[in-house]
Amino acid sequence: MHEVDVVLPCLDEAAALPGVIGALPPGYRAIVVDNGSRDGSPEVAASLGATVVHESRRGYGAAVHTGLENAKSDVVCFMDADGSLDPGELPRLITPILAGKAELSVGRRVPVTRDSWPWHARAGNAVLARLLRKRGLAVRDIAPIRAVRREDLLALGVTDRAFGYPLELLIRAAEAGWRVLETDVAYRPRTAGTKSKVSGSVRGTLRAVHDMAGVLR
Repeated sequence: MHEVDVVLPCLDEAAALPGVIGALPPGYRAIVVDNGSRDGSPEVAASLGATVVHESRRGYGAAVHTGLENAKSDVVCFMDADGSLDPGELPRLITPILAGKAELSVGRRVPVTRDSWPWHARAGNAVLARLLRKRGLAVRDIAPIRAVRREDLLALGVTDRAFGYPLELLIRAAEAGWRVLETDVAYRPRTAGTKSKVSGSVRGTLRAVHDMAGVLR
């Protein structure tokens, strides 16, 4: 069995962490990167056996990069910590990496209910994915769940530390000639008591699209 570190960027996800960490498959180790939570998330994560690290710079990309730096496994996974994604999907994502069939494996969100993915978030995602396809990268989601070899990702040199990180990752992967494999994953309503920093509001979506548009420019 391959041990795999799973980076979970975290900002006020105390309500969701027990379900997320508890659902990790055997051999998958949680690294919770706290990005300034005020709801006791770091303490909850530690009580569940997760490795907890702190990133004082606010931003999704900052938390992801800090988690990557603290990971030890060859293959590292990244996913949101709000309960919207099933950690049980991770073995399917790492399989093509271990088999040498892809350098980057990402999930394409498939909503399980109408409320899982608000219209404004779907629309913003669709626009950005279309722009990526025009650049030759056949993806339909700027996914919040992915698997990649740690050293490969470090060498790729992604610099964005805000919401533009996932998009820059895909752009740099395409420029580097990486094989990027997209797999459908279930997308559920986030755990009650948590709030999306991106898709939970039109303002959040616009902020994320603004960050990502800056990457495209």
